[in-house]
Amino acid sequence: MVIIKKHMSQILVHILFWMLFVFVSLFLFSNYYWRENPFLQYLVLLVVIVYLNHFLLLPFFVKKKLYVFYIFVFAAISFFATQLYCYAFAQCGCSLYKCLSDYLWQTLVPLIFFSFVWMLYRFIDEQQEVEKVKKEHSEMELKFLKSQINPHVLFNNLNTIYSYALEKPDETPELILMLSNNLKHVLYESNENVVALEKEMVFIDNYIQFQKLRTEGVKTINYTQKIDAYNHRIAPLLLITIIENAFKHSVLNSVISIDIKVENGQLKLTCENDFDVLKGSTAQQNIGLKNLEKRLGLQYKNNYQLKVEKKERFKVILLINLQ
Repeated sequence: MVIIKKHMSQILVHILFWMLFVFVSLFLFSNYYWRENPFLQYLVLLVVIVYLNHFLLLPFFVKKKLYVFYIFVFAAISFFATQLYCYAFAQCGCSLYKCLSDYLWQTLVPLIFFSFVWMLYRFIDEQQEVEKVKKEHSEMELKFLKSQINPHVLFNNLNTIYSYALEKPDETPELILMLSNNLKHVLYESNENVVALEKEMVFIDNYIQFQKLRTEGVKTINYTQKIDAYNHRIAPLLLITIIENAFKHSVLNSVISIDIKVENGQLKLTCENDFDVLKGSTAQQNIGLKNLEKRLGLQYKNNYQLKVEKKERFKVILLINLQ
């Protein structure tokens, strides 16, 4: 459909130009009557020259980048075509200077105009191609960044289910259902650019519930959530990067605080955890946050803020304007 519109616009431009050009040539600059005017005969030759240039010469010389040689050929065609008009069609018997000053414009105007039109549409096509490549690159990069979600979470959850199957078999079916929902979210729903906020929050809730069971007696988890409305959409698997880092890089016998708020279309995630001050943040942790910032830049551009603090505790604050 886009291609059809582009071709139709080109055809319309060509038709309008030729109509205006013929009108100006016959009624404003011609001393001849319609029947006697040699310009009407020359017009056929001029059309051939213009479209020879449009479809053959311009594409060939631009592709080969022979710009100087093209200018020479362009000038030669204009000169000889004007001479042909003067001495073969109009038979004016005028001098070379008089011929060029009076009639050269009739050859140059359509050649220059349609050369400009050709280059303009070529530039538009190249820009569209660049945008297409950028979009494809962004989509590939997003898919790659999503794939960086660490698979060890799945193994930890399976180990938790296995231990519960031995010790608390009555609670195991619910855990399996939670894991099934999370796998569905990661494998299928996360392929979309955005998902319903409610689905993402269910995924986060299930993840934190597993972590509470897995780290029971080792870490204290304070998780709060306050959402004024669920009629929003969010890029999938953004929040989990920050939350997962808190569990992976916190020390034993520590407190992990996670607070999620959604008010007036803005989401705020605050995540804090104790860390080993001597070791600082690990390279893996920094990579995770850098990947997150790349995704935010691709999908939210100027609609987010990411702040990281490393003082007594490791603290990450993320603000997103939701869709």
